[in-house]
Amino acid sequence: MLRTEVRMTTSFKDRHEAGEMLARKLQAYADRSDVVVLGLPRGGVPVAYEVARTLRVPLDVFVVRKLGLPHHEEFAMGAIASGGARVLNQDVVRQFGIRSEDVDAVIAMEQQELERRERAYRGGVPFAGVRDRVAILVDDGIATGASMSVAVAAVRREQPAKIVVAAPVASPDASRLLRRVADECVSVLEPSHFYSVGAWYLDFAATTDDEVRELLIRSRSPSRDGAPALATM
Repeated sequence: MLRTEVRMTTSFKDRHEAGEMLARKLQAYADRSDVVVLGLPRGGVPVAYEVARTLRVPLDVFVVRKLGLPHHEEFAMGAIASGGARVLNQDVVRQFGIRSEDVDAVIAMEQQELERRERAYRGGVPFAGVRDRVAILVDDGIATGASMSVAVAAVRREQPAKIVVAAPVASPDASRLLRRVADECVSVLEPSHFYSVGAWYLDFAATTDDEVRELLIRSRSPSRDGAPALATM
């Protein structure tokens, strides 16, 4: 079931405030040893950091890469994610007449970037693992649901007890899609006129690799408010 909350204002200050607000919708998962928060980089990690910190549960990163059409990279024909999951929109491939070798070339390129990011972000720390655990997948917003759907499919392979999709803002279409693949979907805002994810933030500056690394490193050390270090399995 999708839970939403209507704000008097129309924007989040930044991703950290958005994460704090999202965490309020996820209090049922606070202080549970069977819960792990997975942030989708880059922009989802600051949101996920605040969720994990507030709930006092471990944080990890889960990488998803969009497969853009050749010469029209902004238009997605699918996506890949950690663990080898792949979603390809065959209707789009046929509509634009994309050759199989061109699809393979895009996948190979994005796979290299996916692996680079995993090495850069984790710094050798292994994936925390989600088997028999509640995995909360967090992004800074969900426009189409394509990337998050791939993330859900990839995490499902790890046999979690439950998959929760969470974002500060999501489009109604994306929410309907994700309710079919995830066990639970949670958002703060689900505006009928969505526009774009960035439209709902006052500060939507790009998150850098260094910021992602710093937040993950910070999450691995017990803090003064008692948040646990990142669990590895």
